[in-house]
Amino acid sequence: MTPLLPFLLFAFVASITPGPTNLLAMSNSARFGWRASLPIVWGGCLASAALVLAVGLGLGSTLLASPELAHVLGYAGALWLSYLGWQIARTPVELDATLAAERAVSGWTAASLQLINPKPWTVALAVVSVFMASAGAPAWLLALLFLLIAVPCMLLWAWLGLQAGRWLHSPRGLRRFNQLMGVLLAGSGWLGLLA
Repeated sequence: MTPLLPFLLFAFVASITPGPTNLLAMSNSARFGWRASLPIVWGGCLASAALVLAVGLGLGSTLLASPELAHVLGYAGALWLSYLGWQIARTPVELDATLAAERAVSGWTAASLQLINPKPWTVALAVVSVFMASAGAPAWLLALLFLLIAVPCMLLWAWLGLQAGRWLHSPRGLRRFNQLMGVLLAGSGWLGLLA
């Protein structure tokens, strides 16, 4: 297990630090409750683990051989995050149950976000290029361990959103929270291109 320790630390840091999917889980939990964040947590974490597996099985070499593709994916991701940020920022503060269910971000949206978001691709490429050989572990094991670490990290973000939602009793406060989450989500995509 010792050769895997650096990878486990990397997976924890990559999963717990703010990113678009973490912000989506937090925002949805604050606005729509705990259950609304669970599809985001599972969709995002499963997609990230699948990326680690796919890159470990050879997709990474294709991406590294075509930097133009990575560039296009980065801009597509930033545009998608801007759209989601806009949707969050303009969400009405008083929703009935039916409208809330329609406005909550789905697990499929969170999973597709991982495919066009630069952060999970960078993480997957780092896992394969740095840790696959040094840990002497197959791609499937690294993907599984990444999943097992990512889920509780993202659940923590959802829990933080739930706590924030309990503090936001006024429509004005909730509107400001939605606007802040929208700006942070959109900004995270564009900042990811600069990194």
